[in-house]
Amino acid sequence: MKPITIEAGIKQLGLTVPLPVVQQLKDYLALLNQWNRIHNLTAITTPEQQISKLILDSLAINDYLQGKSIIDVGTGAGFPGIPLALVHPDKKFVLLDSRAKKIYFLRQVVGQFALKNVDIIHSRVEHYRERLFSSVITRAFAPLARMVMLTKHLCCQQGVFLAMKSQITSGELAAVSLDFIVTAVIPLQVPGLTDIRQLVQIKSKG
Repeated sequence: MKPITIEAGIKQLGLTVPLPVVQQLKDYLALLNQWNRIHNLTAITTPEQQISKLILDSLAINDYLQGKSIIDVGTGAGFPGIPLALVHPDKKFVLLDSRAKKIYFLRQVVGQFALKNVDIIHSRVEHYRERLFSSVITRAFAPLARMVMLTKHLCCQQGVFLAMKSQITSGELAAVSLDFIVTAVIPLQVPGLTDIRQLVQIKSKG
């Protein structure tokens, strides 16, 4: 099978992304690889996997973002926050992580690409209580019940939790606090990726 390109993947996702932003996505991966040789920011190192598992996987949740205030909890090297911020300059993103080397890299990304809509926060999630968000995104962060417990103080009353997962089990869904409701489990079709990817939407009952 022919390796997927960022341009082809974006088209398959049904997105319209300006060419300068497509180039920024490529430059972002180039910068990631430059840093990764020294700082070990990601174990995903082949170009094909980086395009599908990092860039396109991030953009696959594009249609499910809610509102204009979004936090990416445990962002790591910036996924999904940076790709989404690049294609949504009209939305405000906070990228939060507790690991210093990831924060140093993300600050370089924000500076190099002059991202006015991204704030980088070095903190554990339970200690960050500065504001509320309309979308709280997590990617491979924790089991659903723990994710909700650790991030519930970040979500505004009408906001949504968006948990990016692989195969989700009925037991994990059932373990979510009774104060919250799983409103949807959405299968994600990520171009170039055969792995199971799902997006779990959760809202507060309050």
